Amino acid sequence: MIDILKRILGTGDKPDGSHPLASADEKGAQHHDVHLATCAIFLEMANIDSEFGDEERDHILSTFESEYGLSREEVLELKRASREELEKSLDVWQFTNAINQHYSNEEKTRIVELLWELVYSDGKMDEHENYFMHKLAKLLRLTHRELIDAKLIAIERSNK
Repeated sequence: MIDILKRILGTGDKPDGSHPLASADEKGAQHHDVHLATCAIFLEMANIDSEFGDEERDHILSTFESEYGLSREEVLELKRASREELEKSLDVWQFTNAINQHYSNEEKTRIVELLWELVYSDGKMDEHENYFMHKLAKLLRLTHRELIDAKLIAIERSNK
């Protein structure tokens, strides 16, 4: 009820997680923060099996270029900043929390599809990657069905 009143009066947050009076710089910073959180998840996934290969690196770079319209330089800077944040963090909750606050269920499902593609980019999935994907699905508040559907889409795309 309070949230409804805040929206009506213009004092609450917008559905995209930004404040209605947020400046363009603040909105840009929010996009950067959620991109950083998403990139951190991708880096964690790429490193989970202790084999961060060229296929995985190239997949992350091309994914962020195509999905978010970032230049190669912007992606490399994002990757550097994400790595720093990962080193300071105890777990991935802070990253999934940022994603939950700013992304719709469809956007989170798309991230999971892209993560499955990352998993299969080196031609195999190991038990650590599988475990981490299930953990991420729970942290991103996705159902098991959404996780499996995203996996099937990623496998189908990788077979083309």
